[in-house]
Amino acid sequence: MNALEVAGLAVSYGPTEALRGIDLAVAEGETVCLLGANGAGKTTTLRALSGQVRARAGRIRFAGAEIGGMRPHRIAARGLVQVPEGRQVFAALTVAENLALGAWTLRDAAEADRRRRQVLARFPRLAERLRQPAGSLSGGEQQMLAIGRALMAGPKLLLLDEPSMGLAPLMVEEIFAVIAELRQEGVTLLLVEQNASAALEIADRAYVLENGRITLAGPAWQVARDPSVAAAYLGG
Repeated sequence: MNALEVAGLAVSYGPTEALRGIDLAVAEGETVCLLGANGAGKTTTLRALSGQVRARAGRIRFAGAEIGGMRPHRIAARGLVQVPEGRQVFAALTVAENLALGAWTLRDAAEADRRRRQVLARFPRLAERLRQPAGSLSGGEQQMLAIGRALMAGPKLLLLDEPSMGLAPLMVEEIFAVIAELRQEGVTLLLVEQNASAALEIADRAYVLENGRITLAGPAWQVARDPSVAAAYLGG
């Protein structure tokens, strides 16, 4: 069963067409990656799914319901949660406060505490820095916090936008290890990632986006072997 179904999604910024009628789907428990060059429309796709930009045309169904045109906070409350590009933690708030904001829809304090304990077990460094302002963390720690904050919402579908961007190689390995854990735990993931090789290795399926259109789709291993993908994204 598909967690997400997108048909004919089109987005424009003024006269500029950012997305030109794309179709994609993500099955429950599946990890899907979206590849493309800078400006291809990857972030716009995620922002349209999470309601941050309004689609000009098309249909977005999530968990069996139409969410196109719905406000971002209502989409998040339904379980479609985005980890934005550039992390975007609340720098002046503490780590603990950032995590608490991730559970804003919860009315069950015990469940919020359970989720926080899970996040801190997954990211021990955050447990050591709970009282620190988020802005004082390293880039990698801020990425951990951004993912942890999203997990506090109990996502049914987690959108990850460039989670390894700007991170040192060792931290990239840590972040991808966390993504692999989430995949193994059955979390449904849609991943936009500049490190195409790592993304294709972890994903079940992949889409390639060029100039606002899907030009290739299929099992990740098959997409990785496509000569055009190898040349453009894998250095082959």
